[in-house]
Amino acid sequence: MKVMLVGGGGREHAIAWSIARRHPAVEIVAAPGNPGLAQLGRCVPVPVSELSKLLDLARAERPALVIVGPEAPLAAGIVDVFRADGIPVFGPTRAAARIESSKAFSKQLMLDAGVPTARAERHTTVDGALHAIRTFGVPVVIKASGLAAGKGVSVCASTEDADRAVVAMLSGKAFGDAGSEILVEEFMEGEELSLFVITDGTTAIPMLPAQDHKRLLDGDRGPNTGGMGAYAPVSIATESLVHETMERVIAPTLAALRVRGTPFTGLLYAGLMIGERGPRVVEFNARFGDPETEAILPLLESDLLAPLLAVARGEPLAGGALRWQDAHAVTTVVAAPGYPDAPRTGAAITLPPPAPGVSVFHAGTAKDASGALVVGGGRVFAVTAIANTLVAAQRASADTAAAIRFEGRQFRSDIGRRELTRNARAPGD
Repeated sequence: MKVMLVGGGGREHAIAWSIARRHPAVEIVAAPGNPGLAQLGRCVPVPVSELSKLLDLARAERPALVIVGPEAPLAAGIVDVFRADGIPVFGPTRAAARIESSKAFSKQLMLDAGVPTARAERHTTVDGALHAIRTFGVPVVIKASGLAAGKGVSVCASTEDADRAVVAMLSGKAFGDAGSEILVEEFMEGEELSLFVITDGTTAIPMLPAQDHKRLLDGDRGPNTGGMGAYAPVSIATESLVHETMERVIAPTLAALRVRGTPFTGLLYAGLMIGERGPRVVEFNARFGDPETEAILPLLESDLLAPLLAVARGEPLAGGALRWQDAHAVTTVVAAPGYPDAPRTGAAITLPPPAPGVSVFHAGTAKDASGALVVGGGRVFAVTAIANTLVAAQRASADTAAAIRFEGRQFRSDIGRRELTRNARAPGD
C-alpha cells in the first residue's frame, strides 16, 4: 500500500511515523516533506500551494490514500480536485473547510446550530470595529477571519490594545487578506482544550484531548504563536466532558453542515474553552492540529490508517472507540530565532543522540547545499516524550529540546504547567 502525505511539517512527520510504526510495509510519499519524513519515505519537492502539480504527482503515484496536513490546500479545494479524479483523499471539501478558512462563516454556523460559543460581531471597517470594542468592553478578543497560520488572534486587556489590533489588521494589513474581515469577540474565561474527531460526515470518533500552549514564553507570556507545545491526557477532559462536547458541539455542527449540503469528512478539530458554562467553542480547524498531533499520536494504540482509509473511500466509520496507551505525552516545540514575527533560517543544527521514549519530529528543517541539516522554518522541531508520569514526560521532553543546538533557538520549559499545578494541589498526589 502507498500513502501520500501533503505537507512538510511536524504534524505530517508524526502522522507518517504513526502509520509506519504499525504498518512498516506501507510506502510513504510526502510532498514536499522534510528531512525527518525522508527517513520514513520518499519526499517530492512539490509545494502544498501547487494543486495541479500535487494532482499530477497523485496521478503518477496512485496512492491508496492521500492525507492532507495543512489548512491552505484544504481551503483551496484540494479534496474536491482529487475526488473528481477518483483519488481517495482524507479531508473536507473546500466548502466544508470554510469552518476554518472563514471565522465569520464558522461563527454564524455555530449560532445557527445552537453550538455554545462566544458572542461576536463581524467587521470590515475600523470605525465599526472600534465601536464594537466599546460595546463589548475589555478584555476582548480580536480575530482575523481568514487563515493566519494560527497567529491572527489578539487577546486584548485594554481598549488601547484592542484598537491597535483592529487598526493593524484592517488598515495595516498585518495578516494580509486574512485580516480584511475581523471578528470582535467576547472574552471567555476558562481553560483551553483541543478535541479532534475523525468523521465520515455523520459518525464521529473522538481522539484523546490535548492542551496546546499558544504563547511564546514560559508562564503564557509573550506573543501568540502557532503553538509552542502540547500535552495529553488532560485531567479536565473527563469522559463526561467529552460526551457533552460530542453531543452539544460536534453532532450539531456536523448536522448543520449536512443540511447546508456541505458534509464535513476528515478531521474536525474543536478548540474549546472549558469554564463554568461547560465547553464553548473558541474555533474550529479542518485538519490535524499542530503541535497536538505530535503529542497525541505517540499514545495511540489503535490503527490510525483504517479509519482514515474508510473516510477517504467514502465508507461509513466502524470499529468504535480508539484505544490509548496509559501514559503521559509532552511535546516541546523548538523554534527559530525571531519566531513568530520574523523567524531567521539557515542556522546549522546539531541533534543529540536518541533518548529512550523521546521522538523528535521535524517541523521546519531543511538541507543546505552541502547536505547539512539547517533551520528551514519558524517551528523547527516538536520533541515528544512518553513517560508514566507527566513530570517525567515534561523533564525528558525539555531535556532533549535543550540538547538540540542551533543559534538563537527558543523553547518553553513549562509545557503542561496547569496540569502539574493541579496535581500538586491534589491531596495524596
